[in-house]
Amino acid sequence: MQNRSSADAAHPLDGLRAAGPITEAQAQKLVSEHYGLSAEIRRLDSERDQNFRLRTPDGLEYVLKIANPTEDRAVTNLQTEALRHVADRDPLLPIPRVTPAQDGAAELDIRFDDGSTRVVRLLTFLAGTPMHQAPPSAALRRDVGQCAARLALALRDFVHPGAGHKLLWDIQHAVELRPLLDAVPPAQRDLVARVLDHFETDAAPVLAQLPRQPLHNDLNPHNIVVDADSQTRVCGIIDFGDLTATARINDLAIAAAYQVTDSDDPLAPALDLVAAYHAVSPLESRERGILFDLIATRMVMTIVISNIRAVRYPENSGYILRNNRQASARLARIATLTRTEAARQIERACQGE
Repeated sequence: MQNRSSADAAHPLDGLRAAGPITEAQAQKLVSEHYGLSAEIRRLDSERDQNFRLRTPDGLEYVLKIANPTEDRAVTNLQTEALRHVADRDPLLPIPRVTPAQDGAAELDIRFDDGSTRVVRLLTFLAGTPMHQAPPSAALRRDVGQCAARLALALRDFVHPGAGHKLLWDIQHAVELRPLLDAVPPAQRDLVARVLDHFETDAAPVLAQLPRQPLHNDLNPHNIVVDADSQTRVCGIIDFGDLTATARINDLAIAAAYQVTDSDDPLAPALDLVAAYHAVSPLESRERGILFDLIATRMVMTIVISNIRAVRYPENSGYILRNNRQASARLARIATLTRTEAARQIERACQGE
C-alpha cells in the first residue's frame, strides 16, 4: 500500500495499482526451480503483491510473495531485512521467517512473461485463526499488546536506507487526506473532518517531537494470527508491507483502533491492549496524551482511503472495504467521548487501575 507522491498533479493513490496476475502454475514452477520444493499452491487475497500459500507433501507451509513490479526495490528489501532483524533480536516473537532460495538468496529478481521483473521471496506460513475470526477476550487483547510492544522493541535499533519512504497509511500524513474527503459518504463527512481538525491542531505538533523508529504500521486483526487451541495467544504477526519509520506511538494507536467497540464503553477493550503494551514498553506522557487522537485518526484514514480506493478499483472492493463498516461504527461511538474523558481512561489503564 505504498505511496510516494503527495497531493499534487498525480493522484495520491495512483501508486497503488495492482500488477498483472501471476498464475498458480507459474508460481509452482518458480518454487520448484528456485527453492527445490514440490508443493500444492493456491492464491491468497492481496491488495498489491501476488501471494501464494504452499504446502509440501511433508506438511511444511510457506507463503510465496511476488512483489508488485512498480514497488521500490529498497522498500521490498526493507521488509525482508526487518523480518531478519526481528528474528535475531526476539527469536520467540511469532513472525514469518525468510526462507532462502537454493542459491542462498533471501530475495530473487525474476523476469516474467509479461516483461516485468519482480522481487520474489519465500516466507514461512504461520497457521492459526485470523484475529478477526477469533472470539474476542481480554486475554487475547493483552497478548496482542505485549507482542506489539515486543515487535517495536525488536525494531528499535533497525536501520535501513528504505525506512524513510513515504506511506499514505502513515498517521503522520493524515492531513493529506483532506482533498479526498468527497469520497466519504455525506453523513460521515463532518465527523471525519472534525477528527482531522483535532489531529492537525492537537496531535500533529506533538507527534512530530516524539521518538521515531521503523514500525509494522498495520497491526489490524487481519494481520494477527491467533492460536487455534487457546484462542487467547498470538501465534503470528504477518504482512510487513506497510513498514516505515514513523512516530513510535503510531503502532499502538493502530492496534488499539481495531479494538474499540460499538458499545456504551467503547474504549474499554482497547485499553486492555494499551495497558499490556505500556507494561512491556512504557509510554511517555506525551504519547499517552495524544493516543486517543491517533486512534480516531486511524479510523478516519481507514474510512477515507478505503472508500476512494474501492471506487477506483471496484474489482478488489471486497478486500479493500473489509474494515470500513466497523471503522465507521467505532468512530461514531468514540465521538461521544470528550478528549478529556478519553485521556483520563488511558491514564488509568496505564497505571493499572
